[in-house]
Amino acid sequence: MLTKVRYSAIDMFFWTRHETLVFFIWSLLVTLLYKVAGLTFLHIPWAPMAIIGTAVAFIIGFQNNAAYGRIWEARMIWGGIVNTSRTWGMKVKDMVSSQQMLDPLPEQLEQNHIHTLVYRHIAWLTALRHTMRQPKKWEVMRTEKTNAEWQDKSNIPERCITVAEDIKPYLSNEEQDYVLSKSNRSAAVLFLQSTHIKELKNEGLLWEFSFLELENLLEEMFTLQGKSERIKNFPYPRQYASLSYYFVWIFIISLPFATIPEFTKIGTSLVDSFPSVAPYFVWVSIPFCSLLSWVFHTMERIGRVGENPFEGSPNDVPISTISRGIEIDLREMLGELTENIPAQFEEFHDIQM
Repeated sequence: MLTKVRYSAIDMFFWTRHETLVFFIWSLLVTLLYKVAGLTFLHIPWAPMAIIGTAVAFIIGFQNNAAYGRIWEARMIWGGIVNTSRTWGMKVKDMVSSQQMLDPLPEQLEQNHIHTLVYRHIAWLTALRHTMRQPKKWEVMRTEKTNAEWQDKSNIPERCITVAEDIKPYLSNEEQDYVLSKSNRSAAVLFLQSTHIKELKNEGLLWEFSFLELENLLEEMFTLQGKSERIKNFPYPRQYASLSYYFVWIFIISLPFATIPEFTKIGTSLVDSFPSVAPYFVWVSIPFCSLLSWVFHTMERIGRVGENPFEGSPNDVPISTISRGIEIDLREMLGELTENIPAQFEEFHDIQM
């Protein structure tokens, strides 16, 4: 999904509200133990905490860069699918012709072949996006309650309809049975395309050069599909993701033990200048710790939800929107009326699906 231009502060707070509450309660608890209960031995020197924080920041930065790289590569792949799809529609429309035959076929028969090839391509897009939305064991987005809430409200198209129902308008009954019987349905659709254009060549509706051009496009589709499947089926290495998660929480849990004594010292230094404020300055450590914990955890979480660009998060590649956009373009090219073409998927909170 493609995120809107910027998140508002309300969006970010709502997304991380549960963790923010935990950070606040933890900081408050440690402050009470230190200030009220007198457990002043709960103290960690600030210098080691600064070193740990720097190391954690580097690890989070590495994770975010890797996650962004996966998202960007996925977006480039699906950009290639857009270009190849439009080229397929253009070449099929112009190359499938019986004019070079001694006994040309009726134009309607030519149009039927063009219609079948274009619609079958839409079926390929549909099958591919359904495959990309299939959950994997290593995909962790729904483990966060707020992520699950967002997905449930956003009505991701592939979660609302089965692939069998979704490809039904684009394939014949026999082709549906064939495609649905295969484990890789997208590849099965491309095999049907190749068989069809070979038959057209044998019948004289495609001359040799046109056949090779269309076969090259099918090869490009196989390549793009394979690249997309590679990102889907190869996870971000879990050792890096897990270590980032654990290190961030170690830092967050330790943080109040270093900041509270520092704020106590600052309060002591204010006794002469601000005697009414000094005894209570230690409580400022609570919002400070909460804010710093929120920053580190949110950065780690952003990297975590960006690891799998087809999972369905607000920052993922909007493959549903891209596929529907291609379908609209191709069906308009066929001359279909606008009212007969499915509308683009609705955005949810300005976010494309």
